[in-house]
Amino acid sequence: MGQSPPSTPSNRNGGDLASSFDKFFKEFKLDSKIVSQETISTIQSHLEKGDLQSAFSAINDALRDIDNAPLNIAVTGESGTGKSSFINALRGMGHDEEGAAPTGPVETTFLRKAYKHPKFPNVTFWDLPGIGTTSFQPQDYLEKMVFREYDFFIIICATRFKINDVQLATAIKKMKKNFYFVRSKVDSDLYNLKRIKPREFNKDEILQKIRNDCVKHLMEANMSDAQVFLVSSFELSDYDFQSLETTLLRELPSHKRHIFMQYLPIVTEATIDRKRDCLRQKVWLEAIKAGASASIPLVGYISDNDVETLKDTLTLYRSYFGLDDISLKTIAKDLNVSVEKLKANLMFPHLLSVEKYDEPLGEKLLKYVEKFCSVSGGPIAAGIYFRKIYYLKNYFLDTVVSDAKVLLKKEEIFKDPVDSEQTYLHTNVGNENGKSDTSSS
Repeated sequence: MGQSPPSTPSNRNGGDLASSFDKFFKEFKLDSKIVSQETISTIQSHLEKGDLQSAFSAINDALRDIDNAPLNIAVTGESGTGKSSFINALRGMGHDEEGAAPTGPVETTFLRKAYKHPKFPNVTFWDLPGIGTTSFQPQDYLEKMVFREYDFFIIICATRFKINDVQLATAIKKMKKNFYFVRSKVDSDLYNLKRIKPREFNKDEILQKIRNDCVKHLMEANMSDAQVFLVSSFELSDYDFQSLETTLLRELPSHKRHIFMQYLPIVTEATIDRKRDCLRQKVWLEAIKAGASASIPLVGYISDNDVETLKDTLTLYRSYFGLDDISLKTIAKDLNVSVEKLKANLMFPHLLSVEKYDEPLGEKLLKYVEKFCSVSGGPIAAGIYFRKIYYLKNYFLDTVVSDAKVLLKKEEIFKDPVDSEQTYLHTNVGNENGKSDTSSS
C-alpha cells in the first residue's frame, strides 16, 4: 500500500542533472550569472520532474537570448570631455585606426553616431552630442536621441558636472533607464599636479578631492545619490574602471552580461576571470542541452567533427581574450618582438598541433579530457557524463585564460629569458580551474 511508482531512467537522469545543475550555478554570485534566477529555477524544476524535453527547450531559449542579445551603450558629455577616447578604449581601438571615433577639443558630434565593436557586432556605442551643445530641453533631447534604444547611459565630464548633466540624468531616471557619471582624464590631472607641486603630490588624496568635488556639485544640483567613477581612457586598469565594470555587470539584465563581459578589453585579472566565468556557464548550458551521455568520458575516440568544432571554439576563445592573430601582432609590435617569440610563451598554440614526437591528435585530446576531469571534478563527481567535447572546451578555456593572464605581464616576461617563462607556464596552466573571487559565493 502507498508504494511510490518505480523511477524511470528519464526520472533518474533528470534528478542527477537537476542536482548537478543546482550545484553548478551556486558557484556564481547572483550578479555574475548569465541566466536569470527565474530561468534557472524553471530548468531545474523540469529536470527534477524528469521532463528533459522541456528542460532542453528552456535551455535552448536561454542560449538563444544570450547569443542574440544586443547591447547599446550611450555616451554623452560636453565637447572636450573625452567621449570619443572613452568609446575607442572600450572598443580596443587606437585613435588613428580606421573606424575609430574622431577625437579633438571641438565638438565633432551634433547628431548621434553609432560605432560597432570591431569583434562583436551586437555591441554598439552611441556617441551623443552633449546636451549643452543642443537647443533641446532634457526630455526633448532624449526623444531626439532615441533614448529607448540604449541599455544605459554614460555621462562624462572632464572637470565637474554641470546643471545640464544633472537635468539629463533626472530625465533618464524618470524614464527608468540607468545612467553613470564618469569623470574622465584623471591621469592628466595627476600628471599636471605632480609637475606643479611635486613635493606635495599625493595621488590618493588628489583622487579623493576630485571625487568629492564632483559629488559636491551633483548634490548642490539635487542629485544626492550619485556615484562618480574616475577613469582614464588610456589607463583602463587604473582608478575606478574596475568598479564601473562591476556596477554595470550587476545592473544589466542577466542575458546581456555575457556579451558585456566578452567585449571588455583585457586590463585586469578580474576581467579575465569574469569572462571565463561567463563562458563556463555557457559551455555548461550547451552540454546540458546536448544531453548527458551514459558513457564514461575517458574512453572512446575524438571524431573529425569534434576536432573541427574545437578549432572553431579555440578561435572564438582567442578572440574573447585578446589572443587572436591581429591582437598578437599588435602586442608583438608594441614589445618589439616577433609573433613567434610571443607565442613561445603561450600554451594555446600547442592544443591542436601535432609535434614530431607527439602521439596522434585524438589520443592527445583524450589526455586533455583525463587531465581536466582529474583536476576539476565537476559533473564527474555527481556521476554525470557529457560528450568529451564539452570537457575539451573547458580545458581549452582554462588554457586560454592562463595565456591571457601571462600577457598581462608581458613587459615582465621579456625582461627574462623565454625558457624560464616556459617553465612557469607548464607548471601553472593546469591550475586555472579553481573558483575566482569574482565568481565564488
